[in-house]
Amino acid sequence: MNNDFVASPHDREIVTQLLGREPSGLFAVVVRDNNGVPVVIKNAPFLADGTPMPTLYWLCSPEALVAVSRLEAAGGVNEAEAEVDATALENAHREYQAERDAYIPLDHVGPRPSGGVAGTRIGVKCLHAHYAWHLAGGNDPVGRWVAERLAKHDHVPTIGNSRFGKVAAIDIGTNSTNLLIVDRNGRTLERQVTVTRLGQGVDQTRNLLPEAIERTINCLSTYRSLLDQHDSPQLRIIASSASRDALNREEFFDQAEKVLGVRPELVSGETEARLAYLGCTSQIATDPNGHLIIDIGGGSTELIMGTTQLSHAYSIDVGAVRMTERHLRHDPPLPEELLNAIGEVEDFFEDVLRTNPSMKHVRQIIGTAGTIVTIAAIEIGQQVFDAKELHGFILTRDAIEDVFRTLATESLADRLHNPGLPPERADVIVGGCCVLVALMRSMGADELTVSTNNILDGVCAELLSNV
Repeated sequence: MNNDFVASPHDREIVTQLLGREPSGLFAVVVRDNNGVPVVIKNAPFLADGTPMPTLYWLCSPEALVAVSRLEAAGGVNEAEAEVDATALENAHREYQAERDAYIPLDHVGPRPSGGVAGTRIGVKCLHAHYAWHLAGGNDPVGRWVAERLAKHDHVPTIGNSRFGKVAAIDIGTNSTNLLIVDRNGRTLERQVTVTRLGQGVDQTRNLLPEAIERTINCLSTYRSLLDQHDSPQLRIIASSASRDALNREEFFDQAEKVLGVRPELVSGETEARLAYLGCTSQIATDPNGHLIIDIGGGSTELIMGTTQLSHAYSIDVGAVRMTERHLRHDPPLPEELLNAIGEVEDFFEDVLRTNPSMKHVRQIIGTAGTIVTIAAIEIGQQVFDAKELHGFILTRDAIEDVFRTLATESLADRLHNPGLPPERADVIVGGCCVLVALMRSMGADELTVSTNNILDGVCAELLSNV
């Protein structure tokens, strides 16, 4: 136990100054600010005189203490207890107690610390203790609630521990489940794209299939390991089209929350569009006189218009997986199947144009997400994926039509040999092409600019704005 709670003489001196007294037991510093000053310490389960110490994680930053005290004085304890899920809080208390008790020798006799966070078994006793555990990486829903509330009131302490310089986003889509981790400057530390096909069969059954859930949960478990390797950065998880359509999504969300410690957030098509716009335009020069972003997903397509900022957003229920399952039943697809798929997209787009006819005359089109990036990679013949080569690439309508003709007339077995086409996308890429071809034809557009930045970049940018 001693090796886990050994502070350097310098740390003991600094913590003594911060607390205004000599610490009564062994401890270690587990979170520091940008200058290396202790923010959270981890206490041994017993003080020097043998008194049980129930609070494993202790907040010692004056800045953080003042911020949380203000929140408590404003009724934060009652608010947190009312707003946080009771089951999640109960689980947090159990996890906290288990972590603390693991440091107690098996042969210990006599009094021992009890309870969960701050020594209580139920409810919320002390926001400081919950926040301290959250800052140290604990799966504490109250600690997260405190952090979010402090962020809203601009009372977030400046914390330089590595995890607080990072944010992360997971996008659980119809076709793929994707992860992005960035540092405080927005530099990409980890970007993962995994085809999990969560939306398999959703268009017909309105339910997530057990095998689709299993694939996605396995992917999320892998992502949890990556998050841990990056010191558990602040995380937001969004779920889009397939989850919107599925009647059993809450069962899936329950499993995802158990794996990740954060519950997925079901986003509307409009929110999805706003976040995609924020991410897509982050490193692309946009035309201030008008631009349109096309984000083709597995189950839906977002159409987002802007000038100097986002002005209109629309979400239509057409995507690579949905078009494939709904129309493309032969290998290769029959001509009439392709025409039906394209025709359905054109019908959806006509409905959008009736609401906003100016969309047909935008000066710049930007395309993002898997289908469009893959079409660009095929056009280039990219043997190994290189986002830098693709970002900003001008994809002409002639090139789009050419890729479409090639892919649509090949069998799946032949399609797999195309450079730039990931094998896991080969069965739905023609459905995605149908969406893009239909939109480009309907607008009479000559070209689009490819953006490899997407909704994940938008989520991370929004998280960083609150750090």
